[in-house]
Amino acid sequence: RRAARGFGPKEAVARARCVVAEAEIALVSRDLGWPAKALDAARATLEKHGDRLNAAHAGHLKVRRLLLIGRLNEAEDVLAGLDPMPLPPASRAAHELAVAGIAMRRLKTKPARRALEWARHAARRAGIAGLIAEVDSAFLALDTPAARLIAGGEQRPLLLEEVEALLASSALVIDSFRYAARKQETMVSLATRPVLFALARTLAEAWPGDVSRAKLIAEAFGGRHADESHRARLRVEIGRLRAELRGLADIGATSQGFALLPRQAGEVMVLARPIEERHAAVLAFLADGESWASSALALALGTGQRSVQRALEQLGEAGKVQFFGHGRARRWMTPPVAGFTTTLLLPSPLPNG
Repeated sequence: RRAARGFGPKEAVARARCVVAEAEIALVSRDLGWPAKALDAARATLEKHGDRLNAAHAGHLKVRRLLLIGRLNEAEDVLAGLDPMPLPPASRAAHELAVAGIAMRRLKTKPARRALEWARHAARRAGIAGLIAEVDSAFLALDTPAARLIAGGEQRPLLLEEVEALLASSALVIDSFRYAARKQETMVSLATRPVLFALARTLAEAWPGDVSRAKLIAEAFGGRHADESHRARLRVEIGRLRAELRGLADIGATSQGFALLPRQAGEVMVLARPIEERHAAVLAFLADGESWASSALALALGTGQRSVQRALEQLGEAGKVQFFGHGRARRWMTPPVAGFTTTLLLPSPLPNG
């Protein structure tokens, strides 16, 4: 920043390059609050003066930031304006990594693999060890379990391409990543209805069997001992869930409780997070191995910074995360969760809670 101020008004290109360098440092350090408009202005200056290589680099930095905070549509728009053909190998690899990142978050694994093959070829031509390692890490994400499938009383890990196939199938899926019930193109969001989602998931895990009223009350309301008020509330919430799912499934009463009855023929499955944890979304971002500020996590998660700080404090007390630095310089990190990918399936923005 001081270097940029050292250049006069006639040295616009040099100042713009300093802004791009500052943005890259901020991105690597997960300081997502840096002014994006400054990077846009620097990119425009570089393009105006014919420095297309650094202008493209600025564009790729913007795409990477947008990916981190889950703005896929904006990232795609920026990427569409960048021509990868004239780029040198290192920049071409960065471009293809961005293409793959968007495709993976869109659950389009075949385009993601194609982009990563291009990225690997370009990275090897560039001969940059760090870039080659980044491509290898992206490939690993495709071949590492990204979720769990719960069905028929059993569960197993799912690769990203298996998640893609599941969501394209005729199954009714209770999606614990997006807090929704979905069947192919139809999705009913329950992100703001945690009680209804808890009921839907409990019923789905028991399908084709039923679930007792006592268990439903315990899962949805946290009540250990069901009384008449709990049972009355359960009837109300089941009615609300039945109304929400009317296009996908019905809920039938049984002698013991309730059962989920999908419309038409088809199975019922639960798409669950790799690890069930109250603050799983926070851990998922920290699992990339980088150090994060609480403000950056709040921006990426689409929630309040104080909520993120409370989550980090609780995770720290449990020994699941650690921090260094003080005040605004404090950063949080955790080792990657072995055997699982990180943020690929996280929705944007994430619901609170």
